[in-house]
Amino acid sequence: MPESCIKKKYERWLAEATADADLMPELESIRGKEEEIKDRFYRMLEFGTAGLRGVIGAGTNRMNVYTVGLATQGYCNILKKRGKNLSVAIAYDSRTKSTLFARTAAEIFAGNGIIAFIFPELMPTPALSFAVRYLGCDGGVNITASHNPAKYNGYKAYDADGCQIDNETADAVLKEIGKTDIFSGISSLPYAEAESRGLIRTIGEDVTVAFLSRVSDQSLNQDVDKSVSIVYTPLNGAGMKCVTRVLEKNGFTNIFVVPEQAEPDENFTTCPYPNPEIREALQLGLDYARKLGSDMLLATDPDCDRVGIAVREGSD
Repeated sequence: MPESCIKKKYERWLAEATADADLMPELESIRGKEEEIKDRFYRMLEFGTAGLRGVIGAGTNRMNVYTVGLATQGYCNILKKRGKNLSVAIAYDSRTKSTLFARTAAEIFAGNGIIAFIFPELMPTPALSFAVRYLGCDGGVNITASHNPAKYNGYKAYDADGCQIDNETADAVLKEIGKTDIFSGISSLPYAEAESRGLIRTIGEDVTVAFLSRVSDQSLNQDVDKSVSIVYTPLNGAGMKCVTRVLEKNGFTNIFVVPEQAEPDENFTTCPYPNPEIREALQLGLDYARKLGSDMLLATDPDCDRVGIAVREGSD
């Protein structure tokens, strides 16, 4: 992209990017820094079958309310071509800006006449997939960067079957994004007004209960020792409520939760790279498991769609 175009984009953001108070100080801080400006504006975050994923910050090459809004408007345009009386489900995890991005998406769905069912608290990605089907929605969105480092966030789009959108849908959304102005091309409705009109609705506890029941139905073997001692860490993400409840629901009550990683932490202070597939992410949990003599360690990533497991050496 020519430098003149990049500069023009930057100057427009300086004038119009006022929806999130955190953006303007960043934009001002890079004034006159050509490489910093170029890195933020030389391209638009790529939208694909995994939606968006990028560093949080200001610019078209960052995750912010405007790139989230543009992706949502593009998805709205595709959904509206499929029919009427549409609805979507929305979830989010513990990452920086996740709640803001989820509410932004809900406002834009509402502004397009699409009912947005949104979880009132962080929930696992599988719960979002379940909610799409359980509520009979036409699609869904989860605000998460999965297991990436803390500086990232992301936007995953789902189809009516609760699966991530396919290549054809992603390409169609991308075309719509290319035709839509990031500031003036977005239809949005203020959150409170959308709620009062029934266009934004809170997902109830009944959906979570049904989800946990369905997960329990997938058990392959109930004839196991339920006294097994388990250390669990949600790695400061969205797994805490659902994982502990489903374990207890199935008779596993000897559970110790890693206290430093139990509550949401957008900085992932004790685990800078919260991927349970790598040993470093499990280290604090492993330390507790050894100290307590536990039989097993379970660790889930921030959006709780992958799990790392360690067992005590010599155990069955």
